Amino acid sequence: MTVPLPPVALPRFTLATLPTPLVQARRLERVLGGRLLVKRDDLTGFGAAGNKARQLEYLVGAAVAEQRDVLVTGGGPGSNFCPAAAGAARAAGMECTLVVYGDPPAVLPPNLALARACGARLRFTGAGRDLVDAAIEQEAQRLAAEGRRPVAVPRGGSSPVGAVGFAAAATEVVAQLEALRVEPAVIVVATGSGGTQAGLLAGLAGCGKDWRVVGVSVSRPLPEITSRVWELTQACAAILQRPPPSRDRVELVDARRPEAQARAIRRRRLALETEGLLLDETYTARSFAVAADLLATTDGTVVFWHTGGLVPALTALTGRLPH
Repeated sequence: MTVPLPPVALPRFTLATLPTPLVQARRLERVLGGRLLVKRDDLTGFGAAGNKARQLEYLVGAAVAEQRDVLVTGGGPGSNFCPAAAGAARAAGMECTLVVYGDPPAVLPPNLALARACGARLRFTGAGRDLVDAAIEQEAQRLAAEGRRPVAVPRGGSSPVGAVGFAAAATEVVAQLEALRVEPAVIVVATGSGGTQAGLLAGLAGCGKDWRVVGVSVSRPLPEITSRVWELTQACAAILQRPPPSRDRVELVDARRPEAQARAIRRRRLALETEGLLLDETYTARSFAVAADLLATTDGTVVFWHTGGLVPALTALTGRLPH
């Protein structure tokens, strides 16, 4: 299958092995009922980046085209994006500085250890999550004053250009579903900073599909993340020179409460024992729990978008990841 690309030619630095498989989870279906397809973006093939490799292809591609020499981004201590960005920057011949919220830990959590192994410099803010993007900009300005050519990327890589990677993913899954002659009832994806869901919505609209996409909010209140996803969807559609979907297509479920985490942990065990799927507690286990619930209430095929997160999934299972 030929990997579909966005209709507009944008700089791209190839990282991922695409297309990722779309597979039927028959053993989970026997337990949960319904029809469940899993989009295996945990298998993009670039380190442990998972779906983050998709957006980094366009973020790094733009940086290379602009002859930048330092990628500055950031997130939390357990961020999947941070080590992915560090690896992508190194592959492209750039340096990487990661701005991480909070204080320096006594022992680096696995994701940050992986980022450092890729050569990233770590800068801890000593403050909370909400100040990371401002600190990223400040670090980029500091490097520019030193004569470097930095590019600042918001935490999670959630920018209109980054979302283009998931618009391309939307055209990819459309082709796979059409080959199976399946019209999905719903696609379920974890939503942190919003770029994945926004890109999928923009890409599906560009393909003329009004499929339902449910984002599972893992970190932000629904009003905030709904506005963020809609803004990114519109901006991504503008880059692609395609009309955006209607605003009512932005659908989110709040999975931040303790009871949601407890249900996610139970579902994570089920996914591992039946299909051998590794899910992390923060993102994929929570979105899979929502997908499993929708199987019981939805008439039609549910597509669970496995965004990856191999390092936190493994370390949480072995009890080594801080909670």
